[in-house]
Amino acid sequence: MRLPVFLRDNARWLAGGFLLTLFSSYGQTFYIALSSGGIRTELGLSHGDFGWLYMWATLSSAAMIPFAGRFVDTMRIERYAGLVIVGLALSMVALAFARNLAVLFLALTGLRMFGQGLMAHSAMTAMGRWFSATRGKAVSTAALGHQLGESVMPVSFVAIAALIGWRGGWLVNAAFFVVLVLPAIYLLMRVPREPHAAELRGDDHGAQWTRGQAMRDPLFWALMLGLLAPPVIGTTVFFHQVYLTELRGWALGQFAGSTPVLSVFAIAATLVAGYVIDRFGSVVLLPAMLVFVAIANLTVGYAAPSWAILIFMAGMGTAFGFYASAFGAIWPELYGTRHLGAIKSVVTSIMVFSTALGPGLSGWLIDRGIGFPGMVAAMGWYAIAAAVAMLFLARVVKARVAARIPIPVSASTS
Repeated sequence: MRLPVFLRDNARWLAGGFLLTLFSSYGQTFYIALSSGGIRTELGLSHGDFGWLYMWATLSSAAMIPFAGRFVDTMRIERYAGLVIVGLALSMVALAFARNLAVLFLALTGLRMFGQGLMAHSAMTAMGRWFSATRGKAVSTAALGHQLGESVMPVSFVAIAALIGWRGGWLVNAAFFVVLVLPAIYLLMRVPREPHAAELRGDDHGAQWTRGQAMRDPLFWALMLGLLAPPVIGTTVFFHQVYLTELRGWALGQFAGSTPVLSVFAIAATLVAGYVIDRFGSVVLLPAMLVFVAIANLTVGYAAPSWAILIFMAGMGTAFGFYASAFGAIWPELYGTRHLGAIKSVVTSIMVFSTALGPGLSGWLIDRGIGFPGMVAAMGWYAIAAAVAMLFLARVVKARVAARIPIPVSASTS
């Protein structure tokens, strides 16, 4: 099916998924960090104090996502998404009124759980369940919300905060979210999409793995070692971007001002990924994704001239685009759609957990005298090793999907 026809025929469901990923930006580090200066000043926190608090809030959110995320399998998507939106809005209000560490911690935990975690989880579960043969196009279209959010959401918040302050900015966000975004997503997604018989693929007819069975599958954990590289490595480098620019002698504006390059490459890669997934399956994206991670990080790790920034942004943008689509499509291909929400809630929790550890561990190494450019280069070499491993794993995944391998008889059904 041609993309314009596909978008026209499925506009309401794709728009709902797109809005969910777009407004998951409220819980992303790049958006919350815009208020970090005001938070630290008003609550008397150092950079380290706020960093540790943020890390523990993120880890707490990761611990709760598997419990909250599994209910998407037993509730209608629009109702589940509505509860997530209300939870995120309440978290924004809590942040706006945070005057002590306890309220700040709860607000950050809520933003990370409902925003970074469950908003995107709702979108990708819906796309994975509602689409089959065109799942790649659906997932990649919804994932474009992530790319657009990184491009325009920070600018909008800076403009609002300049007029009414960072606390007022979060209150405006919460009101906008409840008054406009909530009813829009509810109306768009309240009619489930049923794939036509001609669209169904093997993952709709084959074995339907439960969360417990998937987590006991060695292939699940092997794939995670490669799939999580872009978010973990990207978060680590961007978290320490000020320190990196100081070491390299770059102006911070050179690094931050190059993010449109990242967005352009991410959007292009996301669109390409949708076609590739529908044609060849999502697993073929993983080696290519990791090669781009390697190019980006090895360049910055070893090259001091400022042109390295552009290569880094292009490489990581391409990797982010492939990741956003593969992350939503690979699990229904492998484990079916019946328990997709429960399985993806664990995947999302692991992703949130690992992105919290990356900046903390790298900061600990920096304090002990380990050079950050060397760490960036080491992450690039890890990506190369992971890419080689993914080439072999791709054959295993393709064979399993083609054969529709049933769940092992000895596996529990929990």
